[in-house]
Amino acid sequence: MSTLRNVLKIPELRNKLLFTLFMVAVYRFGSHVPVPGIDLGSIRDLEARAEEGGVLSFLQAFSGGAITQFAVFALGIMPYITASIIMQILAVVIPKLEQWQEQGAVGQRKITQWTRYLGVAIALLQGTGITYLFHTGGGGFGARGGVGFDLFGESYNTGRFALVVLTLTAGFALLMWFGEVITQRGVGNGMSILIFASVVSRLPANFATVKAESGFTAMILIALMFIALLVAIVFVEQGVRRIPVQFAKRQVGRKMYGGQSTYIPLKVNGAGVISIIFASSVLYLPVIISQILPVNKAGEPENWAFHVQKFVNDHLVRSTSPLYLTFYGLLIVAFAYFYTAIQFDPHKQADQIRKQGGFIPGIRPGYQTERYLAKILSRITLPGALFVAGIALIPAFVIGKSLGDTTGGQQLGFFGISILIAVGVALETVKQIDGQLMMRNYEGFLDTKSKSAKSSSK
Repeated sequence: MSTLRNVLKIPELRNKLLFTLFMVAVYRFGSHVPVPGIDLGSIRDLEARAEEGGVLSFLQAFSGGAITQFAVFALGIMPYITASIIMQILAVVIPKLEQWQEQGAVGQRKITQWTRYLGVAIALLQGTGITYLFHTGGGGFGARGGVGFDLFGESYNTGRFALVVLTLTAGFALLMWFGEVITQRGVGNGMSILIFASVVSRLPANFATVKAESGFTAMILIALMFIALLVAIVFVEQGVRRIPVQFAKRQVGRKMYGGQSTYIPLKVNGAGVISIIFASSVLYLPVIISQILPVNKAGEPENWAFHVQKFVNDHLVRSTSPLYLTFYGLLIVAFAYFYTAIQFDPHKQADQIRKQGGFIPGIRPGYQTERYLAKILSRITLPGALFVAGIALIPAFVIGKSLGDTTGGQQLGFFGISILIAVGVALETVKQIDGQLMMRNYEGFLDTKSKSAKSSSK
């Protein structure tokens, strides 16, 4: 409570927190405002179908329920995440993007601008696909298929279709602006805060579903399991491997510089929640593509599109499917290595240490230092990636098996992902608030006792 009082004492930090909360509230409001030109009665059918699990439950986890409301923010922030993945991959292939990365803040602004353009293009494609899907019926969106429905009702025309697509794309662009404004004027990373708000908003409803279907005891057991997961996630997220670095003494004029020792902090989970967000985005694409395929009309024989949709729904959405567990786990591990390699380049780090006159004890500067850092980074990234994959998959598998193929089992299949994203984003935000407090000589959220002990000893 004293820490919270310290936060509220600082006008600048208090205004940042209030601004962040206001933007999140606007985002949640927009997630319940339907786009114009659709049949509101059909939305209730869409929500009822989402309660059956399957593809819609997967999409709900990252849209905060906006997809089943067919709201202005139905696309969520995932098109921007997908665009970021594409830009980071292209930076390895296209020399111009690599040059922008080396230009510092100026180059980063150019990359961010092109990421926005690409995100809007992806949102336009996704908005067109989803709108077309809901117009043509979307029979594959149910957990067991079934008769499709048309959100336009009898009022469909080309102009109304274009209006809905334009509204969804504009909603994404506005949401992307929300994220950037929160980063600039609020607290924490804006895009991460919006994803945090989406996944956390579904938790109370899912717990209520489990209580209604399996009873109060099952809900308490699941709550205890996720409290244990929360503690484990915090423990691993704070884990750091410290690489000692010493700097040789050098004399410049009459002053002596260097001679101090420091360390390079390498996090066990260097990718944080980014690896699971990237993996979810990749898993999100075949789900959307499968649902755009033409569906069977009543009385027609099953075509190839029906089998593709059934395969995706049974094997790439259900948390108890071996293919889902294998594919999703490999994606998480691969993106953990990929993002860690982008964030920490052993070659650049070794070159920077050498230029500053530093060295790692027992390791020669230059190439040997680069090999040593790459080896350490590879070793500590593997357990971190496996831990993230286990958090995302094991709770989903256990809950799916224990609750069976019920509504609660399907919806809770993504709880591990939700808690991992929520804890990761919360820790990063708390660290930023902690840094703001330390700049003003206030004790922060983290290590309060140790900081007070140091201040008293001084």
